[in-house]
Amino acid sequence: MKDLEDISLSKAEVRLDADSALAMIETRKVVEDILSSGRVAYGINTGFGFLSDVVIPPGDARKLQVNLLRSHACGVGEPLPEEIVRIIMFLRAHVLAKGFSGVRPVICETIAEMLNRGVHPVIPSKGSVGASGDLAPLAHLSLVLIGEGAASYKGVVLSGADAMKRAGIEPVQLEAKEGISLINGTQVMTALGIRALLRLKRILAAADIAGAMSLEACMGTAAAFSERIQNLRPYSGQKRCAEDMRRLLEGSEIGRSHSECKKVQDPYSFRCIPQVHGAVYDAVDYVENVVLTEIDSVTDNPLVFPDGEVISGGNFHGEPVAIALDFLAIAVSELASISERRIEQLVNPHLSSGLPAFLTPQSGLNSGFMIAQVAAASLVSENKVLCHPASVDSIPSSANREDHVSMGVTAGLKALQVVENVETVIAVELLCAAQGLEFRKPLKPGIEVLKFYERIRSEIAPLTDDRNVSDDITKIKKILNEYFG
Repeated sequence: MKDLEDISLSKAEVRLDADSALAMIETRKVVEDILSSGRVAYGINTGFGFLSDVVIPPGDARKLQVNLLRSHACGVGEPLPEEIVRIIMFLRAHVLAKGFSGVRPVICETIAEMLNRGVHPVIPSKGSVGASGDLAPLAHLSLVLIGEGAASYKGVVLSGADAMKRAGIEPVQLEAKEGISLINGTQVMTALGIRALLRLKRILAAADIAGAMSLEACMGTAAAFSERIQNLRPYSGQKRCAEDMRRLLEGSEIGRSHSECKKVQDPYSFRCIPQVHGAVYDAVDYVENVVLTEIDSVTDNPLVFPDGEVISGGNFHGEPVAIALDFLAIAVSELASISERRIEQLVNPHLSSGLPAFLTPQSGLNSGFMIAQVAAASLVSENKVLCHPASVDSIPSSANREDHVSMGVTAGLKALQVVENVETVIAVELLCAAQGLEFRKPLKPGIEVLKFYERIRSEIAPLTDDRNVSDDITKIKKILNEYFG
């Protein structure tokens, strides 16, 4: 994953290795043999989808591939961010370099040069149903490869031809099979999953710190994180989270100060942090395994084998990724759900063990973090809408030849929005929890919690009078990216 993050941020150079080039050359010979023999093979000398029974004359083989890209480039919506486009480009080249698509090495070499020189196709975010792969968005990527479409180069959107010219890259003239091989695959939904997972690595760590800081501010107990409890329900994520909570709370003066208090149990939003956060850890591990499998899979159709066999199949169907991304959104949304409940514990004077209403010294004159909790609640409710799974939906296309589809890109776009919302809710919790700690001074929280509190206070002052809390939330999110980057 780290390599993909470096590629997405233009921190790594991409090239086609020699062994992959040789594998591509071997199956390219199979395609050329089919063309010279007059044998009919789908995608090489036939139409596509419902038109697969239409045989294309040899003289139109190149035009067939170009027409395919032009006709399929009908994406809509806002363009995908460049960091996601770069992952898509790399993934598509990686699949072709496996050598089961029958395309020439120049295809991958050109995509690599586009990545290295910063030519980024403009890819609309919507228009894919997730089978036969992410056709529309990948067609927009591929048009730039042949000097058409639109691309961003050095921050300016240009025609594909101008972007390639300015970057000093020669556009490719497609040969038989190469157009369909460029667009048959799950690389857009997979790239969205990768982007979500990369962000989640930071968010999971932040959620644990937020929970620990809130618990300290509300004078909760670490007893529920006991290793003995976790060993009796040994889910990996639960054990990892409980261990993290014990580490974060170690050395807490606040905890020691009320060790003999009469409170018997904390609310679930504190007591069950390992069970809830831990379940998310496990879900993320599952999704990461699916995505890593997909990254290294061949998703073209038809597939070309070195022994001369060409087989039409369904590896382009995005169902495994779509289901995983729906699962990711559902699981991660729970981080925001439990976080918002901890925010309520902090701002509600009936629940917070002596903290002032809405965490402001002069409640009434000031509203403090009243609406910060409302904002968090709104995002939690939005997530509930977004978590309806896309993968349970399907709609026929291509005259019912493609009669079941995955909606994987929709699942990926929703998952990314859920991740964004979760990050914001956790930022709100951290802001409120840090404020809560002000009222526990001179007692100090756990050593690791204190470190993060001090990092927050290095940029955000305690709230004494009402101010624009939105700016503080933005600053917290920036701190999260730096601290866990």
